[in-house]
Amino acid sequence: MTELPTPTPDDAFAMLLAGNQRFVTGLPEHPNQDAARRTETAPAQSPFAVLFGCSDSRLAAEIIFDRGLGDLFVVRTAGHVVGSEVLGSIEYGVSVLDCPLVVVLGHDSCGAIAAACAAADGGRAPAGFVRDVVERVTPSVLAARAAGRDQAEEILHEHIRHTVDLLLDRSRVLAERVAAGRLAVAGLSYRLADGSAQLVASHGLSRAAASAR
Repeated sequence: MTELPTPTPDDAFAMLLAGNQRFVTGLPEHPNQDAARRTETAPAQSPFAVLFGCSDSRLAAEIIFDRGLGDLFVVRTAGHVVGSEVLGSIEYGVSVLDCPLVVVLGHDSCGAIAAACAAADGGRAPAGFVRDVVERVTPSVLAARAAGRDQAEEILHEHIRHTVDLLLDRSRVLAERVAAGRLAVAGLSYRLADGSAQLVASHGLSRAAASAR
């Protein structure tokens, strides 16, 4: 596979935003999805971003950001909850694959957040391992409400920010790369109806990149 210069965090973020804009306007290019790209990426991968998102079936990263094979290193859990497997996977994308960008992708109408809200309101917690997911989301719900933010979008944004902060708090690999200017960690909120992704939180992006759309 041809070696290309690693993009800067700002460049990688701009590539994601451009792809999302194509998706929103109904003009996707479907890059890197042909047989030639399949052959090119077979020996090795060189993604430009780690995408850590919710497992929701409507949140397919390569589609909503109009990317293709080998572009994104994708990690997904229900409610984008963080565990050791998630941290290890993201650190692999950053330290081994040299991705300059990590994105936390949440979305409206998230079932995990809805279940956590219901549990916080005194409802019955789900059974089995789903309960573990809900319990990991609940702190975001409580933090948002304690700050007087009780609307669904406000709680979603709190959970995205909490996840971004948690990644940096728990991973020295990520924190050190952000401090060195080699990595950005951003949180995006995806709207299911119109397909747009809105920046909620960022560490390591320039002011210009963070304000671009």
